[in-house]
Amino acid sequence: MKKDWLWHPSLIVFISNACVMTIELVAGRIIAPYVGVSLFTWTSVIGVILAGMSAGNFIGGKLADRFASRAALGVLFILAGLASLSVLLTAAVFGEQGLSIAPNLPLIARMVLYIGIIFFIPSTVLGTISPLVVKLTMEDLSHSGRTIGNIYAASALGSILGTFATGYYLISWFGTRAIICGVGILLIVMGLLLAVTRRQRVIAAVASVTLVVALVVAVLVAPIQSVLSGPCLRETNYYCIRVTEKTVEGQGVMRVLMLDRLVHSYSSLDNPRLLGYQYEKVAAETTEYIALRQDELHTLFIGGGGYTFPRYLEAVYPQSSIDVAEIDPGVTQMAHDMLGLKPDTRINTYNEDARTYLKQLPADKRYNLVLGDAFNDFSVPYHLTTREFNDIVRKHMTDNGVYILNLIDGKPFNFVITFVRTLRLTFDYVYLIPTSKDYESVSRNTFIILASAQPIDTGRLREMTGNDDVRDIDQWILSNDQVEQLLQTGPQYTLSDDYVPVDNLLAPMFEASEAGH
Repeated sequence: MKKDWLWHPSLIVFISNACVMTIELVAGRIIAPYVGVSLFTWTSVIGVILAGMSAGNFIGGKLADRFASRAALGVLFILAGLASLSVLLTAAVFGEQGLSIAPNLPLIARMVLYIGIIFFIPSTVLGTISPLVVKLTMEDLSHSGRTIGNIYAASALGSILGTFATGYYLISWFGTRAIICGVGILLIVMGLLLAVTRRQRVIAAVASVTLVVALVVAVLVAPIQSVLSGPCLRETNYYCIRVTEKTVEGQGVMRVLMLDRLVHSYSSLDNPRLLGYQYEKVAAETTEYIALRQDELHTLFIGGGGYTFPRYLEAVYPQSSIDVAEIDPGVTQMAHDMLGLKPDTRINTYNEDARTYLKQLPADKRYNLVLGDAFNDFSVPYHLTTREFNDIVRKHMTDNGVYILNLIDGKPFNFVITFVRTLRLTFDYVYLIPTSKDYESVSRNTFIILASAQPIDTGRLREMTGNDDVRDIDQWILSNDQVEQLLQTGPQYTLSDDYVPVDNLLAPMFEASEAGH
């Protein structure tokens, strides 16, 4: 094959493998609004992409032996570009179905099938490229080792660049669907240039420019724009963020914040004292209990979300100090832009991981109220569930302080049971409050956990109303006997940095809720 300036095998496989890893990184963000982000989803994404690449390598090897030519390579690039663009269509068609796509299959099989429908074909077509490039490059067998080594090295470097560029920059700069468009356009343009002869390249270049212009125009057309924009109001490195409005009985119109697939908070723009979630009302009653016994409130929020409860504290307890460790600056900005968080707020936000924030605090920095609100449905930050993290929290709490957490679980309550057991290794007193009397009969429920180094006067705690004249804790708090009985029904181990199978613990709840039980 006659070479020219366009024929650089290492560069070609570099670009194709960068595109593969870009699609893999983007895949997790695209499916997050529908099935969340967890170890199960990322395992399925990686497995599907690897399976597609393996199938593509096998098919590509067969094609290379029969049809090795630059025209064939160009056709494969064009097909890879079209297959990449098809992700926008399949995600739009199958996205909302989520894991209900095959309700009779086990959870893991449904996860793999769902992700495979969207991403298997693009990764397969991309996988056919490298074998053909190797075949076209192998003109001198005496240098075959060096040739193949160079191509493999370029492939790995492309994968590395695709991973770093997408994870660190591209998603936050452009959003997932724009990235998919960019990958598709790049592959198609490369295919056009590779497939034609030198004399035809001017025509191919014109066709490439026309393609780019056509896609830019298509983005401006409303029906196409809706497909390209996806469900997110804003995409960040951490979440697909959506904000809607909903009329809540007795509370008027409230702004609803969704992070990936979970409704995270309800916020009243006019009245920050209004609390939409039951767990927030339990937190309000616990805060009232603490405030009656201590002169000042020094609070830390692990996770800011919609900033509903920090705004509540700011309004109800104006002398309190309020710190928020929210990992996603995009969430904080959305709270300022759309959820009523004022520019001159007294709330101090630190946009970093809560564990990192706590480890960097001065040793004498103490809080008498810590609220853990970072657990997002099936997407749980594992490193915030372990004994080691609880020990870090305890180091920065006063002896009479209270650690409040909310988490979601359902029968057989494996996560709740294991979490309570783990907390007891750090805190002598742990109390469990399901936000429903019927928590044992529903597939999922929010649980509030109170942990303290000193006993809490539960009799006095039951009298608190949280400024809404309703005693929620009094209705729901479990007795010590009830907690002990519950702990005997589930796992007998605890969570540590070396052993934290949170996704496995939550799988029964997730599967039951997806099945609508």
